Amino acid sequence: MAGDAVFELMEADKLMCDQSKRCTIYFEPVIHAALSLKSAHSQRSVSEIVNEAVRVALDEEHQDLAAFETRRGEPTISLGVLLNELEVSGKI
Repeated sequence: MAGDAVFELMEADKLMCDQSKRCTIYFEPVIHAALSLKSAHSQRSVSEIVNEAVRVALDEEHQDLAAFETRRGEPTISLGVLLNELEVSGKI
């Protein structure tokens, strides 16, 4: 399902090329070099690569939020209690 959402966003992006917005991003030199190499190797622009990476990250965030919502009613346990239980059971 996640792949479908990313694919739909990519298709929508192709339709909206005329509406692209410009933004200045400052990359660490090693990140910029890696992006440049990937761009040349894949014959895609750095913008295309970054747009895809941001879409994937946003889709993952959306999935995480949906999972949290699904599990909202589940009981919670504090880290301290969990660690104590693991210690008592001999697991740590």
